[in-house]
Amino acid sequence: MELKAGSRWTSAVSDVEVVVVKAPAGDVALHCGGHEMLPLGTEGSGEAPEAGLSEEIPVGKRFSNEAGDVELLITKAGTGTIQLNGETLGVKAAKPLPSSD
Repeated sequence: MELKAGSRWTSAVSDVEVVVVKAPAGDVALHCGGHEMLPLGTEGSGEAPEAGLSEEIPVGKRFSNEAGDVELLITKAGTGTIQLNGETLGVKAAKPLPSSD
């Protein structure tokens, strides 16, 4: 699949929904809970996330990879580890605010 900024995706196995904030170039494999994510509005499979891939995903957090070439905003909480091309995405750290000296 090719991700585009602004596109919306949903998990096939849980309630997780994301908006792509920053997209990598080319085709990628975006998974949640071990299953490929689907365009928003597509019905999921009803299965459970795979064993070991069922972490809680909180709403409002941004997830990215170590390279920083992808960023996803969680718009609906749920269960399932988010992965891009087999790499687990982590919560993006907040930028520190400048000091107010």
